Amino acid sequence: MTSPKTRFDALYSRHLTELKLQGKAQRTIDGYSHAIRRLRDYLGRCPDDVTTEELKAYFVWLVDARSWSAVKVDRNGIAFFFRHVLNREWEWINIVKPPVEKRLPDYLTPPEITQLLLHTREPRYQVFWLVAYGTGMRLSEVLNLQVGDIDRHRMLIHVRQGKGRKDRFVMLPEPLYLLLRQWWATHRHPQFIFPGRRINNQPAPVVMDKGTTQKAFAKAKVAAGITKHVSIHSLRHSHATHLIERGLSLTAVQQQLGHTCPKTTAMYVRMTEQCKADIQGQLNHLVNQQLPSMQALSAATEGETV
Repeated sequence: MTSPKTRFDALYSRHLTELKLQGKAQRTIDGYSHAIRRLRDYLGRCPDDVTTEELKAYFVWLVDARSWSAVKVDRNGIAFFFRHVLNREWEWINIVKPPVEKRLPDYLTPPEITQLLLHTREPRYQVFWLVAYGTGMRLSEVLNLQVGDIDRHRMLIHVRQGKGRKDRFVMLPEPLYLLLRQWWATHRHPQFIFPGRRINNQPAPVVMDKGTTQKAFAKAKVAAGITKHVSIHSLRHSHATHLIERGLSLTAVQQQLGHTCPKTTAMYVRMTEQCKADIQGQLNHLVNQQLPSMQALSAATEGETV
């Protein structure tokens, strides 16, 4: 007879295997596997014989102890474990119903973005934030931007493996392209647009640190006297909201942001009041109005391009 630990280890291993075979993203695998470990720790035994009443008690505890986002991840992770590992029917999917919330995220006005840029002397952060704002790309997408992702002829950025592991193209404002050329010329990394610090005078093998970038944003926000609950991701919200304010269609904004569902993009209509057209012109305007606030970059060598 196998021990409880051995039985759990075998089931947990199958859980991980099934998640990988179904092509789940690493973040999903981490969340779903953590859910099973947490349930085991709560029960004090292997959860293969857990009852509905025990699950109800578990989720009562979880709702009190964790956020609703964590509750939803655990619900989905345990449901996956039931269906694909235990081969048991998931009959109580509605046992946990997170409240439906319709929150609107905070976003920054153009003057507030100008103040953010003025309150950091680090060109790498200034350029990084302006790319996030001027293209609507996510933090991780900007962070992993490579030289080969810039299409200077079509004025596009190839976003590789974005959210949901999907590729897409986003339009690149011309003034932002010129700024990226100037920024790249200050470090000339053969691969990354935003590389980490050089090691022994050699090009960094990794990109700029995510945590450091977020801390720099938070520091600049305080220095600029901005009290809104905003982060680097808020620059994406600001990008979408300002384009809609200037009249760009929801379809164009949806494509730029890479939203699968138009309802997600429609949220920004509730964050603005105005409307117009021409995506390239509007993108150029967004970036151009911020350029005067940029700190001077090191002089770039003539002829060097991204």
